[in-house]
Amino acid sequence: MARAALITDPAGTAASAVALETLGDFPPRGARPLTRIALIGNPNSGKSSLFNQLTGLNQKVGNFPGVTVDRKTGISQLTPQHRAEIIDLPGTYSLYPKSLDEKVITDLLYDRASEQFPDFVVVTVDASNLRRNLLLFTQLADLGLPIVLALNMMDVAEQHGVKIDVAALQQELGVPVIPMNARKGIGVAALKIVMAQQMSASTEHFYEAEADLLLMIRQIRYYFNLHNDYLALHYAHQFRQINFLTADERAYIGELVAQYDFQATPRQAQETIARYARINDILLNAVTVTRTEKNEPYSNQLDKVLTHKVWGYLIFFGVLFLMFQAVFAWAIYPMELIDQGVAWINSLIQTNFNGPLINLLTEGILAGLGGVLIFIPQIALLFAFIAVLEETGYMARVTFMMDRIMRKFGLNGKSVVPLISGVACAVPAIMSARTIENWKDRIITIFVTPLMSCSARIPVYTVLIGLVVPDEPVLGIFNLRGIALMGLYLLGFFAAIFSALALKLLLRTRERSYFIMEFPVYRWPRWKNVGITIVEKVKTFVFQAGKVIVAISVILWVLASYGPGNALEQAESKARAMAAQQQLNKAETETRVASEKLESSYAGVFGRTLEPAIRPLGFDWKIGIALITSFAAREVFVGTISTIYSVGQDADMRTVQQKLAAEKDENGNPFFTPARAFSLLVFYVFAMQCMSTLAVVYRETKGWKWPILQLVYMTGLAYVSSLIVYQVFK
Repeated sequence: MARAALITDPAGTAASAVALETLGDFPPRGARPLTRIALIGNPNSGKSSLFNQLTGLNQKVGNFPGVTVDRKTGISQLTPQHRAEIIDLPGTYSLYPKSLDEKVITDLLYDRASEQFPDFVVVTVDASNLRRNLLLFTQLADLGLPIVLALNMMDVAEQHGVKIDVAALQQELGVPVIPMNARKGIGVAALKIVMAQQMSASTEHFYEAEADLLLMIRQIRYYFNLHNDYLALHYAHQFRQINFLTADERAYIGELVAQYDFQATPRQAQETIARYARINDILLNAVTVTRTEKNEPYSNQLDKVLTHKVWGYLIFFGVLFLMFQAVFAWAIYPMELIDQGVAWINSLIQTNFNGPLINLLTEGILAGLGGVLIFIPQIALLFAFIAVLEETGYMARVTFMMDRIMRKFGLNGKSVVPLISGVACAVPAIMSARTIENWKDRIITIFVTPLMSCSARIPVYTVLIGLVVPDEPVLGIFNLRGIALMGLYLLGFFAAIFSALALKLLLRTRERSYFIMEFPVYRWPRWKNVGITIVEKVKTFVFQAGKVIVAISVILWVLASYGPGNALEQAESKARAMAAQQQLNKAETETRVASEKLESSYAGVFGRTLEPAIRPLGFDWKIGIALITSFAAREVFVGTISTIYSVGQDADMRTVQQKLAAEKDENGNPFFTPARAFSLLVFYVFAMQCMSTLAVVYRETKGWKWPILQLVYMTGLAYVSSLIVYQVFK
């Protein structure tokens, strides 16, 4: 029996009558502590916005079991008594997967015995484009899954003159339908109430397999004890790609497919045509177009300018200029406050306390912590810009425009997404390359993506640029430091595309591939979603990179504060004797003592061993230590130099900028000259310096061949480029 209930959403003005099916024919949830709900939908259907509304900041990102595909989960408080685990699945148009992302969905939904199998599914659809979105819904419904339909973007549908009879649509589909605007939170409360119910699958069937397939389907169904024919049909279509099937089970299906001469591709085409015919009938009864668009949609008019072959690129580079100017100009004040705050705490502690543990706290832990916290404003600003560009729909246009350039260098159009994502972090960017079907194009994309300057390089860039590039305006509106920062990003981009071209020629690829992307309509950003993105990225930086930075800072302090045997005592005696001979004052004497002791420490011995190899680049043994430690994570470089240059320094000199500016070479001149700083900057533009990236390349390519080649190539490119820069500019 079906029960109808009128639910009014307090979050908005919409009220929706939703039918709560309580037939009870779907297995109970069992002993799970939380209901598991999967969010599925087409790309750009508002699924991510809905996920953010349901979970807020109570979410995390991991991997699906056995694969490197992102798994985004969160906890939602549906009612005061009911909490649920929400799984945000990758966007897809169909249950016939074309990429590893989409394959995750079928692996999850085809295996009811899996511990990850959801209790039910929420399908998000774009109300302004129901015909296309309902294809996926009908496939999911025919699998026999309990479903709630989130009828999203109702505001966009109304703007296009599309009027939807929710009650009629609900009757046709046989599932609860909730009209909503996920970006503004309208309809979310009503959806939560429905999600808290125990529901059964839809009784409607949207597609029946052809009669000549029934015998094969029934054999598969009964062999695997499946609950319906459509799932058995999918086993026939995809048995080679279904991970949980054994070799014998695949062989069994393969024999049936050969016996009945089952041709998957034409059968999929027939199914799609039949489904769209049924969808058209449904929409005739439930959807009315109240007016015809006489004027070209506003988004199309904007696209004529924003994707223009000339103006589009100029606007995009203007946006980049604004973003990089903001990273310096807007972040400078909170960065100074954080830097001075850490310096004040350090000075306060050293003034009132002393001893080895105090030195560990101030020169090790706080120095490393300061190297993390100071960059929070810049990380937050960078991801704020990226989130706004994605929320407004502009990022999709950037991807389309850059495709024109990418193809000239032999890259797949879909390579644009990983390359742009690489500006944030190479790890998820490399994982996103799995959407590229062509294997060689995918390998090339994975190989060159780490050359894009990721957010982990920002701490290195900003410290060194701030040290040697004047804070001067250019043309009255731009800042010289912002231009230098953008130049480093462009250097990484050009290195990536030219490396891709060279690799394409070496691999002699001739395959053609195509890039298809749907443009979302332009919208004002939903600031709550932007805020969630910023907080999540900052948390990731602080708690993941920060833990590594602080841990390495403590280890470095120990290595820099102790040495073999009585080496430090001998170094101190030698330094004081030289200071007395040169008649240095007390402050100069202590600086000389600290320098000699650091050079004789374990860290100094290690750095001296490495120094001959990096001396031609302008680097000394202290920088050598930072190069090695930052291999764990590039941003560790700042924490390392902050710790190395903290040991024994004056308590009044506690900011990173002051430490580097005060460093002298053997002739008493400033050590960090423009030539040396730019040499170091170029090295970090090209060098791999990231264990996590190498690990994910190994997992994606299933071998050590490509990670090792990548490490050798990028390290060699970094060394040669840095050598040229230093030798030319010194």
